[in-house]
Amino acid sequence: MKHKIYWIEGDGIGADIWKAAMPVINAAVKKAYDGKEEIVWQELLAGEKAFAQTGKHLPKETLETLKTAEVAIKGPLATPVGTGIRSLTVAMRQAFDLYACIRPVKWYKGIIAAVRRPENVNMTIFRENTEDVYSGIEFAANTEEAKKLVKFLNENFNKNLKAECAVGIKPMTEFGCKRLVRRAIQYAVKNNLPSVTLVHKGNIMKFTEGAFQKWGYEVAAQEFPGQTITEQEVRGGADPQGKIIIKDRIADAMFQEALLRPEEYSVIATTNLNGDYLSDALAAQVGGLGMAPGVNMSDRLAIFEATHGTAPTAAGKDIANPCSLLLSAAMMLEHIGLEKAACAVQTAIQNCIDKKTVTQDLAKEIENAKAVSCSGFGKLLLQEIDSM
Repeated sequence: MKHKIYWIEGDGIGADIWKAAMPVINAAVKKAYDGKEEIVWQELLAGEKAFAQTGKHLPKETLETLKTAEVAIKGPLATPVGTGIRSLTVAMRQAFDLYACIRPVKWYKGIIAAVRRPENVNMTIFRENTEDVYSGIEFAANTEEAKKLVKFLNENFNKNLKAECAVGIKPMTEFGCKRLVRRAIQYAVKNNLPSVTLVHKGNIMKFTEGAFQKWGYEVAAQEFPGQTITEQEVRGGADPQGKIIIKDRIADAMFQEALLRPEEYSVIATTNLNGDYLSDALAAQVGGLGMAPGVNMSDRLAIFEATHGTAPTAAGKDIANPCSLLLSAAMMLEHIGLEKAACAVQTAIQNCIDKKTVTQDLAKEIENAKAVSCSGFGKLLLQEIDSM
């Protein structure tokens, strides 16, 4: 059976990591299914490569193709800070309603992590992807739009904002919050996980972040009454009886919890900005973004992605770590039903870590490790798959 997969190279180190990763993905599928399954790749243009060829960072052809696609995977795309184009990744999330950013975080044995017990970190983050401050509704300081909005707020809502304010708006809807939490609970049910934790800043932002908490509890109570129980009920003496415990944590407190008691958390459902912070922080606890996979999903389309940046200073030097892309590809293979191939990719990576032959970023985190190039690491992974 042939599986059509759209892929985007990405900017910076994108070309380097794809050269190493694609042969590994193909080899894993071939080995796991004895040639009876096959990935058929079709490249889509986005980012700097697209601009060089078409004059647009996100060409119409790419958008039109993804409108009817079900699965795609991409390398990192550049986002200028404070100027220039907005994030292409965010643009695709909004264009295709990829409302759930899902990032599993776990430790690979042998990597020296920043915490004493990284093996206790095994969480999956569900981050709302389309609302919150990432909606892109903001106005630069001293512009007519900002002044107009400041004036409106001051005159109609008795605020006292300075005329020179930069202004951003944080929209959050019941629909958007509930579908994210619903998906997180469904994931916990499917994978027999013990808890879902709603992470928010509702103590301060009571009508946005606080509403996320409220709506999250409503989803659990109304749609999963036989499968969930609140942490408050358990503390009151109720027997969870194998049910999923619904917890909630203030966002800043959750960072401490993730460091001190990570084993108490399995699925996190949270808002857009909180999820961005938490997913990177949790990745740091197990070895960094180089080992962090992810996917952005709607109810139809899943775009898997390397979660790190473009690392322009490393581009073209054949030193980048392709593991984030490869582990995202493993998630993709599971998504399309090729679980054995996904396992082959993950096992090959762990075997290379066990043998202490890894890219330079990981070599710094593994005692007595030998650093190899990005392409060299890809060849070692191919050898591991061939020997399975």
